[in-house]
Amino acid sequence: MNTIKEIYKIGRGPSSSHTMGPYKAARMFAQMCPEAQSYRVSLYGSLAATGKGHLTDTAVRDGLAPKDVEIVWRADVVPQFHTNCMHYEGLDAEGNAIREWTVYSIGGGSLSDGSKSLDAEDGRELYNMSKLADIQKYIESQGLSFWEYVEDCEGPQIWSYLSDVWEQMQKTIEEGLSNDHVLPGCLHLRSKAKQYFTRASSYKPSLQSRALVTSYALAVSEQNARGGTVVTAPTCGSCGVVPAVLYHIKRNHGFSDRDILKALATAGLFGNIIKTNASISGAEVGCQGEIGSACVMAAVAVNQIFGGSPQQIECAAEMAMEHNLGLTCDPVCGLVQIPCIERNPIAALRALDVSLYALLSDGKHIVSFDKVVDTMKRTGHDLPSPYKETARGGLAKV
Repeated sequence: MNTIKEIYKIGRGPSSSHTMGPYKAARMFAQMCPEAQSYRVSLYGSLAATGKGHLTDTAVRDGLAPKDVEIVWRADVVPQFHTNCMHYEGLDAEGNAIREWTVYSIGGGSLSDGSKSLDAEDGRELYNMSKLADIQKYIESQGLSFWEYVEDCEGPQIWSYLSDVWEQMQKTIEEGLSNDHVLPGCLHLRSKAKQYFTRASSYKPSLQSRALVTSYALAVSEQNARGGTVVTAPTCGSCGVVPAVLYHIKRNHGFSDRDILKALATAGLFGNIIKTNASISGAEVGCQGEIGSACVMAAVAVNQIFGGSPQQIECAAEMAMEHNLGLTCDPVCGLVQIPCIERNPIAALRALDVSLYALLSDGKHIVSFDKVVDTMKRTGHDLPSPYKETARGGLAKV
């Protein structure tokens, strides 16, 4: 497996696969073909189907600026390798292609050329194990925790990176709580985070904590819908889950930033396992790959902070994914708003619940995390295309 830095990426919303990935690809192609007088970019599959609502064309134009860019929409063509496909062409003054490049946005802002990831640092795999069962067996034999295993594989420099990630997560929440404007797009949705945060103050402590978590998750998700700066965890569409839970833990339970960074390391490891063995791309496996993965990450983070054993952490992870299996990706109008925004606070609350459930148990259960990840992958591939970020089925038809 590659670095968990690929799970946590700081960038602009509203979509890691449809905005961050294409913008990064555009910047790369601009460097590959600087002599071009203009560019033509063909968007295929899901990138074309929901690209306008996800601001894909804006991201591509910004990445290739200041030169002219022609966008070709080909939602009718779905490449076999991945539905999020882009074909870049650098054009001369007569409009002839002088260089071409095909690249895929595979989720979480990551790119692939169809054979290998284009995001791994120096092309190196830092982890020699990708199945949780193998990792768990190893750490137990060495007396390690999950976060210590991450440090061993990544090196001590990972803490500086995670510190930047945590700082941005907190900043996004605070910005979102102070912003109550109407969200961009044809739905004309008004922000709810500030309103929910204010109302939470009138509740009894037992309900107040859950109301606050809801407001934090909404704050991040709404900032994402505005095209603001967020952290993928593991995607933009699911970016509100992990920050909401950890912000709540810090503010209401007095844990240190160091505790939070350790939790982020463990959460990143589990997200990495899902990405490696299945997918975190809504266009490929539905929202179970985005919200389901985020729920897993938040659940293991909380479980670890509250003293969960490796077995209890694994139990929480399995339950978090199990109860998101089959979740479709069907955004209304192709916007990362309905049902995307509300799914973040629901997943954050579910993460807290499954973590508590696992902490009450001895960690023993029948279905392993590795098995449920494989099931998620197979379920995602079995989902009909209209339920995988094409905006042609489910709620998208409302």
